Amino acid sequence: MRLTEPTRVAPLPAFSLPALRLPRIRQRVSPLVLIGAAVAAGSLLPLLYLLLRALEGGADGLAYLARPRTLEILANSALLSAAVCAGSIALGLPFAWLTSRAALPGRRLWLVLGLLPMVIPSYLGAMTLVAAFGPVGTLQQLLEPLGVGRLPEIYGFFGAWLAITLCTYPFIALPVRAALLQLDPALEEAARGFGLSRWRVFWRITLPALRPALLAGGLLTALYTLSDFGAVMIMRFNAFTRAIFMSYNGSFDRSRAALLALMLIVITLALVLAEWRLSRRYRLVRASVATQRRTAPVALGRWLAPSLLFLGALVGLGVVLPVVTLAGWALNPNITSAVQLSLLDLSWNAAGMSAVTALVVALGALPIALLALRGRGRAARWVVGAAYMGNAVPGLVVGLALVFFAANALPALYQTLPILIAACAIRFLPFGVASTRTALGQIEPALEEAARGLGLSPMRVLLRVTAPLARAGIFAGMALVFLNVMKELPTVLLLAPIGFRTLATRIWSASESGTIALVGLPGLALVLVSALSLALLLWRDHHTAAHRS
Repeated sequence: MRLTEPTRVAPLPAFSLPALRLPRIRQRVSPLVLIGAAVAAGSLLPLLYLLLRALEGGADGLAYLARPRTLEILANSALLSAAVCAGSIALGLPFAWLTSRAALPGRRLWLVLGLLPMVIPSYLGAMTLVAAFGPVGTLQQLLEPLGVGRLPEIYGFFGAWLAITLCTYPFIALPVRAALLQLDPALEEAARGFGLSRWRVFWRITLPALRPALLAGGLLTALYTLSDFGAVMIMRFNAFTRAIFMSYNGSFDRSRAALLALMLIVITLALVLAEWRLSRRYRLVRASVATQRRTAPVALGRWLAPSLLFLGALVGLGVVLPVVTLAGWALNPNITSAVQLSLLDLSWNAAGMSAVTALVVALGALPIALLALRGRGRAARWVVGAAYMGNAVPGLVVGLALVFFAANALPALYQTLPILIAACAIRFLPFGVASTRTALGQIEPALEEAARGLGLSPMRVLLRVTAPLARAGIFAGMALVFLNVMKELPTVLLLAPIGFRTLATRIWSASESGTIALVGLPGLALVLVSALSLALLLWRDHHTAAHRS
């Protein structure tokens, strides 16, 4: 399309979805770009803070980046991210298919139990893995009568990979499952009618249709791995976050820590750009009237026993092991705490803060997701890229950036709930964007165009057509945000108002006191509250799908 074709740009308002396809940046900027830019601006605050700190390092800072030790940290983080993405896809893809398409006994229960690992903080999962499979852990004690005095070390790359993979495979499963539920069954039925087996239909029809969801979930998994702090600290794996923490708390050199965090920003930009380019190569499978009919469950036959074994192992490692370990700590009669805090108050604080943050992210993610899918030009690309910045750096850095901003620009907001919610929204905005983007990509544009033809304004089309059709993805994004805010620690520690405590901060104070067993009771409460919330969101998603059918 060329600028000399005036009939393609003149008739429609700038806010309408077709008007987003602008051929050149010289044309008037769409209001949607402006709205998205306002939302994404908050994600740039950590970057501004890092730049100010990094400039303090001067030439010494640049020399620090070229050291072999720094390059080793870079290689470790890249290797860990790639391995976690591969492991999460290997677990999340079959889990999503089994809980959405298979005739599986207790499928709803397996779904809830299989998604529970995402509510367990990575440091909590790593602690329970060490307690069970460490050199002198529970497994070693069981094998001691057989002459096993010490098991191999679980620390290092393998331990960090296992702990983070068990926490992140739901990031793959949720968007893939949403895509499977909205996939037009007529496509697979037509392929079956041509004589293709179920395996060939999956590899040639279903899996290509899931590539946008896999890319979106893979991006979230990679970003989570790069910014994770707890697992790499517990497992003593020298990744970016551990090096940043040591710089802040060991050498007290904030400029070097800022330089390392800026390297994370560069890696994040590269990942976002790669995901952007790959996602635009694949044609998204649009939702149509046919998707109002649900796909018949597939009988597993001889694959039923292996499927149940797979799900049992997944739930056993990701849920049963942490819960049993926490329960053992909580029921220890020899452990007492000098700090008595109401678990009900802690749970209410955590759930309320998480719910408000999830709603804020859902509202902010919608314009960003629209730009990511239908925006054209450099402005849209920069806005979408900026939205992913907040999740590229550890929560420690985001918290310090917001402390710096509030103390210098808005002292009235310092140590208040609004600034805490804003920081959590910056951290987890990409979760809402990725899930909403996948759902929007499956909406047939003709439905929105028909609504515009009936005289509805762009905003009414968005509220009455686009948002309802994308609600499954929007709720999935809210679930991701809610559950991650529930277990967020460094941001809450730095920005929480005086006297405001959550389950995560209680777990941290217990571990800081040197008594690991004190983690048991608040850890169990955290899992319980998050599990009930997850079950409620999944029930609503199931109710919506049943209503459509």
